[in-house]
Amino acid sequence: MNSFLRYTGAFVLLVALQLLIFNNIEFSGYVNPYVYVMFILILPVSIPSWILLLLGFLTGFVIDIFSGTMGVHTFATVLAGFVRPWVLSLNVTAEAAEDDMSPSARRSGLRWFLVYTVTVVLVHHLALFFVELFSFRYFFHTLLRVLLSTAVTTFFILLFDFIRPHR
Repeated sequence: MNSFLRYTGAFVLLVALQLLIFNNIEFSGYVNPYVYVMFILILPVSIPSWILLLLGFLTGFVIDIFSGTMGVHTFATVLAGFVRPWVLSLNVTAEAAEDDMSPSARRSGLRWFLVYTVTVVLVHHLALFFVELFSFRYFFHTLLRVLLSTAVTTFFILLFDFIRPHR
């Protein structure tokens, strides 16, 4: 029950931060931080895939509802949830993965968490920006947006990871 409340609180906090603060940040049309992806990143390693995809759908759907985007965040967040177990399987050893382990820089090391975060956020942002544009006409412009937004989003996720309480 304690874990449920902790993750519910994280969901509400990250979605609220995204909707109230980060949706209003845009630098020259190139940088848009999407910190709500952190919710998918911090879920326990052992979470069943179907629950992960369901939570990814719910997270993206809530952002889409309040942002007025028609399914773009839902698609990108479900895709991030889909690739997350694969990224974790490449990086987490069996003895390091406890049942309720929540990935974090403190627990797994900064380098590991950075690679994990950048990979999932990059997949999310690639899907988000290219589906949003729905064209390859401005491929390099969009790719620059993806890379810059990934860097800024990763910075904020690392900052929030150091701030958040750990068990």
